[in-house]
Amino acid sequence: MVAQVEPFHAMAIGRLAYELAEAGRDVIHMEYGQPSTGAPAEAIAAAHKVLDSDPGGYWESTALMERIARHYGEAYGVAVDREQVVLTCGASPAFVLALSSLFEPGARVALARPGYVAYRNTLKTLYLEPVEVPCGPAERYQITAAALDALDPVPQGVIVASPANPTGTIIAPEELAAIAEVCARKGICVVSDEIYHGLGYTGAAQSMLQHTADALVVNSFSKYYSMAGWRLGWLLVPPLLVDAARARMTNLFLTPSVLAQHAGLIAFDCRDELEGHVRTYARNRELLLAALPRLGLQRIAPPDGAFYIYADVGHLTDDSLSLCQQLLRDTGVASAPGIDFDPVDGHRFIRFSFAVSTSLVEEAIERMVPWFEERTRSANATTP
Repeated sequence: MVAQVEPFHAMAIGRLAYELAEAGRDVIHMEYGQPSTGAPAEAIAAAHKVLDSDPGGYWESTALMERIARHYGEAYGVAVDREQVVLTCGASPAFVLALSSLFEPGARVALARPGYVAYRNTLKTLYLEPVEVPCGPAERYQITAAALDALDPVPQGVIVASPANPTGTIIAPEELAAIAEVCARKGICVVSDEIYHGLGYTGAAQSMLQHTADALVVNSFSKYYSMAGWRLGWLLVPPLLVDAARARMTNLFLTPSVLAQHAGLIAFDCRDELEGHVRTYARNRELLLAALPRLGLQRIAPPDGAFYIYADVGHLTDDSLSLCQQLLRDTGVASAPGIDFDPVDGHRFIRFSFAVSTSLVEEAIERMVPWFEERTRSANATTP
């Protein structure tokens, strides 16, 4: 039987946005979770040199593996051996490696709902069963130790994301510790998505490795390092799973791009430029939070990190996809429908990415305010 995988609706919104742009419309892309900035200047300069001197080939940069391992000591106080670092073609292949190394077909893996659409669909593709745990404002839209402990039957695994997509919420250190304790007690394997680390506005996120050495950690250069198109990431695995993960990487994906690896090694230490991006995101976050009352969007997930606003639009529609399409056609502002992230309640949520320039955020707000005001008036007029 072929696995049934739902479409990624934000990508369809993106295609419509690009079609409108090609037709001459002025479009603001807030539908994709990607920085609008490019790789750090020094990384790009290094890549130019590599193009002139390296023919390319199947290659893993031991220097990059060592730099990533050292990062975990510097940032989290966790000792990681270079050999535990498996370089990947972005975070998406890292998830395939992690899940296929850990679980047999039919295994049950818990995850928060709402959550990143590809978690659910990658699990289904690998013939694993997603166990989606509903998480709302009371849980700050995050899976909790109590909810995980209450699952019956006990799942074989759990995916933890902090900061999370689509909400940007960060799991508190004591809650991460409690989740790790439940997993250790019940034999639940942990896959921790830490792709948004470095993008925090209310405090830094902790790594799951600070609470359990058995976690598999996914990260990439796509978000903080502003290198989404370079398709470079990594998976950290416990020593006992290194051979299994490497076997899957080399058979399924061979190696990451040589050019990306050279650039990534330089990008790792371009902190001044990268922290400048974070300051821009922080300013954009402030502008959007201040504008939400004018948009009539009062119920949101608290965006502690990442670069998203996940807003409840249930007072306007029960069809978030149609609302996003109409918003785009009317204003040129592209957003993502909540049904990607929550197949049950996502019909009344939308997500904005604020990883664009501040001037574009300001322009988007000015376009959206009258549009949402009119929608609100229309909704109120039809309410008995």
